[in-house]
Amino acid sequence: MANKPSIPKGTRDFGPEEMAKRNYIFDTIKSVYALYGFQQIETPSMETLSTLMGKYGEEGDKLLFKVLNSGDYLKKVTDDELKDRNVLKLQTKLCEKGLRYDLTVPFARYVVMHRDELQLPFKRYQIQPVWRADRPQKGRYREFYQCDADVVGSDSLLNEVELMQIVDTVYTKFGVRVLIKINNRKILTGIAEVIGEAEKIVDITVAIDKLDKIGLDGVNAELREDGISEEAIEKLQPIIKLEGTNDEKLATISEVLGSSEIGLKGVEEIKFILDTLKTVGLKNEIQLDLTLARGLNYYTGAIFEVKAIDTPMGSINGGGRYDNLTGIFGMPGLSGVGISFGADRIYDVLNALDLYPKETISATQVLFINFGEKETAYCLPIVAKAREAGIRAEVFPDSTKMKKQMNYANAKHIPFVALAGENEMNEGKITLKNMESGEQKLVTAEELISIIK
Repeated sequence: MANKPSIPKGTRDFGPEEMAKRNYIFDTIKSVYALYGFQQIETPSMETLSTLMGKYGEEGDKLLFKVLNSGDYLKKVTDDELKDRNVLKLQTKLCEKGLRYDLTVPFARYVVMHRDELQLPFKRYQIQPVWRADRPQKGRYREFYQCDADVVGSDSLLNEVELMQIVDTVYTKFGVRVLIKINNRKILTGIAEVIGEAEKIVDITVAIDKLDKIGLDGVNAELREDGISEEAIEKLQPIIKLEGTNDEKLATISEVLGSSEIGLKGVEEIKFILDTLKTVGLKNEIQLDLTLARGLNYYTGAIFEVKAIDTPMGSINGGGRYDNLTGIFGMPGLSGVGISFGADRIYDVLNALDLYPKETISATQVLFINFGEKETAYCLPIVAKAREAGIRAEVFPDSTKMKKQMNYANAKHIPFVALAGENEMNEGKITLKNMESGEQKLVTAEELISIIK
């Protein structure tokens, strides 16, 4: 017996129903991006390793999928090098390309390569798969999609405002209630300054970012392990436990950061974003969270994170402001701000809350039952009219038992079935059955189209 085929660990097949749901997510996000003037680009699945290596740190380099050179890939390798089995050295000779690890580095490469063609500010979105040679586990895959949007070439905080509106609009369309959390890297830097631990900014923020997971005592213990003084930890307590409205938090933190120029700059930026969003009105809550510290080494200004309210799930959205996207490719000083939707987590949230519209799961709207050649010939012009009217229609291809054809309609969640036998043909009509209610009507082709639409 032949071996049963399989797919690589950490990858997945998506069946028709799953693809319908995923496309609903992607199409919704795309439609909102377009509303705000973002244009779609795509970059190759493969990039040169010189583009990818060194951009994600030593650990990231290990997680890059390398692609063997085509043809005689051993021609540049000596026998001695093969015997030495120095994997890193061999990789540089065997592989010149790799699968992209994220969409950010390819986007930076794209901006530098096409800088003379781009109209700044450049608003781009990109929805494509990425690959990581990580250990597969629940919720973590080797191949997954990212849905990024970025604005580069503009320092204006109106970009941050629009990105928050995009987040709010997307989740409102999905019917998912979310909490949008916002903070600023400059505020975090200011906090580290005023407690006298400026050089420990990364340790401090990594620790307080875990507040939800390990609690206040756990955070304080980690701060002590990182060598933060007891005096500094004491000064941090009211900041970590800060409560109240966004305005009340801003007023308090402004007093705390009175001696920090960069900290006050961060407060000013957050205040502008929050005050401007009040004028446009969000349907979901936006909350200043001073313990939010995502990707601190990468972001330089506002940072955001989004969590679903009605189902336990990690972050389903994130992003922030960065000052030097293209510096890694020798084009410094280009500021940008971006967000990324976690498509796989959104998929799980919509499943958990049963929020997929029925029409997204049912591709076909009406199935025409096949009673034989004569009946099918009668139905085909009606099917053509339905399709011209934009109705997704199919004819069962085989003249088989009625039960089998009805089971097919049920399995595919097809909401209507059309039947034409001797009586219908004599009257020039067709019987339309609503599969949910069981109601049947004798209708003309025009009435069939009207009812289904």
